[in-house]
Parts: sequence; C-alpha cells; structure tokens
Amino acid sequence: MKRRFDPGNLFRMNLNIVPAAAPQASGVVMSGVDARGYSICGATPAALAAYERELAAFQSWRSGANVQLALAIQEAPTFVMAHVLQAYLVLSSRDPRHVGAARPMLARASALPANERERMHLAALAAAIADDYEHAKALLGELLRLHPRDILALQVAHAFDYLTGDLARMNDRVAAVLPAWSSDLPGYHAVLAMHAFSLEECGEYERAEQAARAALALKAFDARAHHVMAHVFEMTERADAGVRWMNEHAAYWGAGTVVATHCWWHLALFHLALGQVDQALTVYDRRIRAGHSTAISDLIDAAALLWRAELRDGNIGTRWAELATAWAPHSDDGFCSFTDMHAMLAFVGARDWDRAQRLELALARGASLLTRYGETTRQVGLPACRALIAFGRGNDTLAINLLASLPALAHRLGGSHAQRDVLNLTLLKAIGQRDERAVAAIELQRRQSRSVRRLLHSRSDRAGR
Repeated sequence: MKRRFDPGNLFRMNLNIVPAAAPQASGVVMSGVDARGYSICGATPAALAAYERELAAFQSWRSGANVQLALAIQEAPTFVMAHVLQAYLVLSSRDPRHVGAARPMLARASALPANERERMHLAALAAAIADDYEHAKALLGELLRLHPRDILALQVAHAFDYLTGDLARMNDRVAAVLPAWSSDLPGYHAVLAMHAFSLEECGEYERAEQAARAALALKAFDARAHHVMAHVFEMTERADAGVRWMNEHAAYWGAGTVVATHCWWHLALFHLALGQVDQALTVYDRRIRAGHSTAISDLIDAAALLWRAELRDGNIGTRWAELATAWAPHSDDGFCSFTDMHAMLAFVGARDWDRAQRLELALARGASLLTRYGETTRQVGLPACRALIAFGRGNDTLAINLLASLPALAHRLGGSHAQRDVLNLTLLKAIGQRDERAVAAIELQRRQSRSVRRLLHSRSDRAGR
C-alpha cells in the first residue's frame, strides 16, 4: 500500500525549535522531514506542502508552478531548501542571464541555518554559479552517495550532466541510486524517467522504452517520460510510431509543460523522416514560432528544425530572417557552445553573413579562455560554426574537413544525440553533392554510432580528463 504524504504528520513526528534567522509569521523556525525522509530546516507544514507541490511539478516538467515556491518562501522565509530549489530552477539553463539571477538567491540561502545535506546543496550551487560544473557535479555525486533519495540533487545533477555532455556519468549516477527507491516514494516516476533518458542516450533503446513506460504507468502526465519516448522512436527510426505516440499523447505534454515546444520539434522531425516537409514546417509555424519566443531552448529548436527542413529542400521563405533577428542578442553570450552552434545555424540559414562573422569572431576570442566555455569552444564550438559557414557559402570541401573531425568530440557540446545529429546531416549533405558512395559509408557509420559504443567513448573521454 502506497504511503500518502502529509507534511503535517511529518512535523508532528519530528519537530525542533531553533533560533529564528529571519522574522516569520510564527516567530520560530521549524524543522522536520520531507517526503523522502530527509531533514529540512526553516519550514512550516504549509511551506513544506507548497515546496513539495513545486518539486513534483519540477520532476514532471510542468510549467507555471513557481507560484507554489513563492508561497513556500512567503510562508517560511528561512526555509533553506525552498531557496535552493528557486536557485536551481534558474541555474539549469543555457541562458547566462538566468544563471546570473541565481547569485542573490544563493546569497539569501547561505545566510540561513542549514543542516549538512543542505550545505552540500549550497556548495554545489556556488560551484555551478562560478562556472565550475565539474565540481558541482562531483559535489552532487557525493550528496547522492550519502542521500540517494534526494530527488532534487539527482534531477539537477542529471541536468548538469546533460548540459555538459557527460553521458557516462549521467547513466551511472541514476543507476546508482535506483536500489534506494521504490514505487511508494514520491517522485519515483521521475527517477525512472531520468533512468530511461540515460539509457536512451547510451544506446539501450529497449530498456529505455521499458523504463519510460514504467514511469508513465505511475504518472501519465510525466512530460519527461513522454519526451524519452520521442527520443526512442527517433533513434530507432520508427517515425510512424513516433507520430502516432506524440499525437495520441499530446494532452499530456503539449500544454502546461516546459518541454512542449521541444516535443513539437520531435513531432516535426518525425514528419521530416517521413518526407513530409510541409507538415514539419506547419508545426514550426503553428507550434514552435507562433509566439515568437525569445527563450533560448525554443530558439534552439527553431533553428535546428529549419536547418533540417532546408537540407531536405524545404521552402523556408522568410522564416530564417525572423529567427536570425531573434537570435541576434545572444551572439556574445559566451556561455554555451551548443547555443552558439544553433545561433550560427540561424545566421547562416538567413545568409546574414555580418552576424555570422561577428559570432565567429566572438568564438575565436572565447576559444582563448582557460574556462569550461573556452575548452568546448576550442574543441567543438568554433570548428563546428566555421563548418556551418563554409557549408552555407558553398565551400563543401572545407565543410567536410571540419565536420569530419568533430564526431569523436561532438558530445562535449551537450544536448542529445538527436540534437547533435544536425552536424552529421550537414556532413552527409555536403558529401552528397560530391560522392554518393561516401554518403552511403557515412550513413552506415552514423547508424552504427547510435549504439552503446557512444557510452564507451564517453567513459574513455571522462577518464582522460
């Protein structure tokens, strides 16, 4: 029989009074345990209930739940984990503006009484804000070793692994905590969904699908698990099944989720795979760019879809010009090579050579930095963007040479295999204009690379760092 989470019961079972660090309605700071049995500081029953609702929404990738977190902090200003979650929400982003907003949140949380586990969260936050994602991931790994049911630590570490292209660690860390979880714990569906995505990215598609379906059996509205299903259909080249799944389950992922635009992108990819370019562009117009979103994640999906449609000789019309203008403010972000590559797709697609050149110059400067961003720019970002410029200008020889040198390191861009595949598709198009036999060889290699050997490469890459 599943346990029903009641914050009031938890507080009645474990209530301590400590000196207040900040004024609040009750005049005291209360501490208890959360839904997974871990001690928390500074909460009240009402604040904890709101926090758990927000955390549940975060786990299922539901949108608009920040209201719950605001309620938690208003009810209990010294509730450390509410401030921590608030910071993580803005930090798990490719937008440096969002990352910067986490600084004052960390400052507020760091001034509050906290237990050892909460201090580990604060240290991981500080490392990530300082752009030391490797240290942040290591800290979260140690936290999970001590507290394997800390769902927030797992979800954030999973996001950081994804952002940095650390596939082996992403897979290993979820697998390591699974024995500590069971279906009677709140959030187990999210753990299964993260496990499913890790398996999919490591080429274990059958197991990934099983795990995603198990997550959905527990919570049908887990948008993350529906997203995993889209990836499985994409990587196993079952476009027909992908179209059916996404359309039949659109009510679960298509509204009220943070991944709606991206899932529409997946549906459009299935249409492209079926040769239905016009249908894919209809999805672009009605679902991806209808509101002219300026969110980086939405801009990435838009650029990736238009580029793929153009590779299939789609009639793009004026779409590129609008998108390039939307991308322009991010030319000097200097934060994420994956973002840079998609900005370059838009500039080259629009034949906006001035913006393309400005971005290339910014990347050349960034490549000299002794930072995480400098390293990924040197290794992948700059050569990939130069290859896209060469391809756009019709210099297929240079594009081929640059792109052919990337596959072994492409995962360092972050993102998923499905997203990074745009580079392979561009290489195939460039070669196709010259040598059909070479295209066949590259396509075979591309299909074979969709296997667990990617995981083995990632392990060797990690060991060599």
